[in-house]
Amino acid sequence: MKVERIGPVLWRIPKDAKAGMRVPGLVYADDLLMTLIRRDGSLEQVANAAFLPGIVKASLAMPDIHQGYGLPVGGVVATGLEDGVISPGGVGYDINCGVRLLRTDLTEDDLRPRLEGLMDTLAAAIPSGVGSRGPIKLSAVEERRGPLRDGAGWAVGQGYGEADDLQSIESGGALPGADPDAVSAKAYERGRGQVGTLGSGNHFLEVQVVDEVRLPDVAGVMGLAAGLVTVMIHTGSRGLGHQVCTDALQVMQAAMRRYGITLPDRQLACVPAGSPEGRRYLGAMRAAANFAFANRQCLADFAREAFEQALGMAPRDLGFRLVYDVAHNIAKEETHEVDGRPRRLLVHRKGATRAFPPGHPELPDAYRATGQPVLIPGDMGRYSYVLVGTEGSMRETFGSTCHGAGRVMSRTAAVKAARGRSIADELRARGIVARATGRDALAEEMSEAYKDVTNVVEVVERAGLSRVVARLRPLGVVKG
Repeated sequence: MKVERIGPVLWRIPKDAKAGMRVPGLVYADDLLMTLIRRDGSLEQVANAAFLPGIVKASLAMPDIHQGYGLPVGGVVATGLEDGVISPGGVGYDINCGVRLLRTDLTEDDLRPRLEGLMDTLAAAIPSGVGSRGPIKLSAVEERRGPLRDGAGWAVGQGYGEADDLQSIESGGALPGADPDAVSAKAYERGRGQVGTLGSGNHFLEVQVVDEVRLPDVAGVMGLAAGLVTVMIHTGSRGLGHQVCTDALQVMQAAMRRYGITLPDRQLACVPAGSPEGRRYLGAMRAAANFAFANRQCLADFAREAFEQALGMAPRDLGFRLVYDVAHNIAKEETHEVDGRPRRLLVHRKGATRAFPPGHPELPDAYRATGQPVLIPGDMGRYSYVLVGTEGSMRETFGSTCHGAGRVMSRTAAVKAARGRSIADELRARGIVARATGRDALAEEMSEAYKDVTNVVEVVERAGLSRVVARLRPLGVVKG
């Protein structure tokens, strides 16, 4: 794939790299990350996404990019709402896979003597693993519609968390336009019993400590300070979202010819956003996103209860509070400036985080002056980061930044590389207590399977897409 450097951390795939590209590709990376990126097919996928009808400006890739289904993980594309398409492959199977961060008044010294017991309690309280089912049972059809319609607000109404939490969740924890009727019976069945479950793969609950603060004033608004314990939750819409994507891909792959759409990769199957098929997918996708918001809301409440039980502390003494909750597999209607004028766009973020700047009208009052909190998990053996959005992201990437470290090794390769090793013991030697359900869960997610998230975060900061607020160091992790 033809790639040319156009800045210290910016590369371009020219529009003539493949006949039929409507826009160029732009990739944010330094030399080290570009070397890793070239190892898989993600640059080819960036170029393929540039064929999407109605795409504007460029097919974008964040520094954590790696090969995915259709659009690479770490990809961002924006299409015109009136003349563009919607592509499920540009959102991903795990719709609204996202990250939630909670802060506490605890310190590492408070926790260290009781960390093993806390992690045992969290592992018992947080349903995890492939096909996991939780304690929340939704039997009647109307009960199952609630999380899809009202998102995190439904969970709060059921007693999971507080109403104030909704002010610290992207889109208030519920996307408008969700259509539970557009979700198939099979998707409902796959999601039955999965509200309040972590799942498997790269999903986790991590207990962390604020290791370093770089923007004290912004960290103070978030309730973060050096030495304080935090809890990060990473999961999404589980089997329900996966089935919504599967259903839509089948429909769209059959419908593309009818709309005169041809693409170099059928995994990017798409239809006009305003078509019946497009509207139905958008309604189902939003419903699945709301299911994910509800899922993380419930898991956060389970975690709070586990802390209270394991530490014997009252809620007021723990100081649990939601910092923010972000989505990073989603398509959203947004207004952005294109060629000097505002346009309504459908921004696909697949493995990318919204990073709106200070003053943006969609931000809650608490973060209007700071910019949107951006939560970037790393691997379980190194660091995670909290950032904030900037004006640069609005100018360059439709208000988007990276979402994590990005894989450099397949799960199969990671398991092979871990043979003869105890990843749990290696983590314990670093002061990290790990609990996992799956036999190979820790091996699949070992540090070597990922890029160093510090490198990724440095690139988006150098590019002006977001600013680092704080660094978080893992103390304990629950994996599926």
